[in-house]
Amino acid sequence: MSAYSVIATVLAYFAAMFAISWVSSRNNDNSGFFNGGRKAPWWLVAIAMIGAPMSGVTFVSVPGMVGGGTGMGYMQMVLGFFVGYLVIAFVLTPVFFRMNMVSIYQYLDERFGMSSHKTGAWFFFISKILGAAVRLFLVCVTLQLMVFGPLGLPFIVNVLVCMGIVLVYTFRGGVKSVIWTDALKTICMIVSIVLAMVFISRNLGMDFKAMAVAIRDSSYSRIFFFDDVNHPEYFWKQFLAGVFTVIAMTGLDQDMMQRTLSSRNARDSRKNLITSGLLQMPVIFLFLCLGALLHMFADANGIAETGDRLFPAVATSPLLPSVVGVLFTIGLVSCAFSAGGSALTALTTSFTVDIIGTKGKSEEEVSALRKKVHLGMALLMGIAIFMFHLLGTDSVIDAVYKLASYTYGPILGMFVFGLCCRKQVRDRFVPIVAVAAPVLSFILQANSERWFGGYQFSYELLLVNAGLTVLGLCLLIVRGKEARK
Repeated sequence: MSAYSVIATVLAYFAAMFAISWVSSRNNDNSGFFNGGRKAPWWLVAIAMIGAPMSGVTFVSVPGMVGGGTGMGYMQMVLGFFVGYLVIAFVLTPVFFRMNMVSIYQYLDERFGMSSHKTGAWFFFISKILGAAVRLFLVCVTLQLMVFGPLGLPFIVNVLVCMGIVLVYTFRGGVKSVIWTDALKTICMIVSIVLAMVFISRNLGMDFKAMAVAIRDSSYSRIFFFDDVNHPEYFWKQFLAGVFTVIAMTGLDQDMMQRTLSSRNARDSRKNLITSGLLQMPVIFLFLCLGALLHMFADANGIAETGDRLFPAVATSPLLPSVVGVLFTIGLVSCAFSAGGSALTALTTSFTVDIIGTKGKSEEEVSALRKKVHLGMALLMGIAIFMFHLLGTDSVIDAVYKLASYTYGPILGMFVFGLCCRKQVRDRFVPIVAVAAPVLSFILQANSERWFGGYQFSYELLLVNAGLTVLGLCLLIVRGKEARK
């Protein structure tokens, strides 16, 4: 697939994305930017929420993870995702709507105080800026190999172009543009997966029934792991990890919740969460079925690439029609740039509302402040992407994903304590607890094999981190004083 074919594909997608952004951002104000004016139809938000958690990393990594003996064990975690969505829908969302929040971290201010509010916002800020940057970094790497490199352009130009695109389509529209482009992303992603499966199965000489049988009978089709509690794919580890990962990284993430808070009311928000949670299961299952086909195609044609490199290697193989490469490009670009745009919007919202503050400011002052923050967030994200390029790929990506267990743990712990305990705490000491919990979690993880008979922490480190935060908050309880609200 030539660089010019990739450019044409990307430009066609961006033309559609900009058209949607322009239409959705007409007559937009600060409320429209931050929460869509609370007018978004629930079914539109549900479609957007299907693809919202999926980035370019998901697009290439989920199919690649089918190999290596794990099969489709990821579906165990996906089942937990749905339970997590139910908790968000029936526990968190009513609270956020009742308090009429722009940023979900305003809850921490109302419940504990300003120090807790800013602590939650800063932990979100650190996690999201790094997470969003690494997701866009991966698509920049792919575009460098497919477009910018063959044209002789340096990586810095790649970063400037990509961040410029994300900035332009979110600058005016905010969350309204994000919801519509997320819906476009979901459609493009599903169409890309389905058509890629059709072309690959045809190459392997299989119709739909034969493809389904081949996937079912392959070594890649195992879903449930109940036989060994020490196995990393053991069902209850994966299931519980899925439940709490969604609660922490969707229900307590401004980026994810900004979409659902754009619904008209809590009832509509609940409907979009349950619907998107249900529909995510077959979509992710499609990803895994595609992964099985990719591995079978690679085995049949001597392709040695594995993991994250498998899908790009197969999609651009001369053994397949060039349209498969086009489909891969559309899916990757739609996932990556939509995720980057939503993260940029959420960062702007949280930094403006939570960290700087909008109380006492006029509509015009908030608008001017929000635009400056939006530009600053785009610049900071671009710098982070370029730093990942200078430092290398794999080790940085691993470090950033591990960081999520540390940064979301204190947020989860503060919300759990706030919702389950009516006692007030000494707010000024909350930042100390929020920093101490991940430090102690790191010490436990580093020494777990020696201290706990060979035990290694994995996803459950998030729960340990949250538990330590709750324990620390218990030590800060003010006796005889109930919660402010």
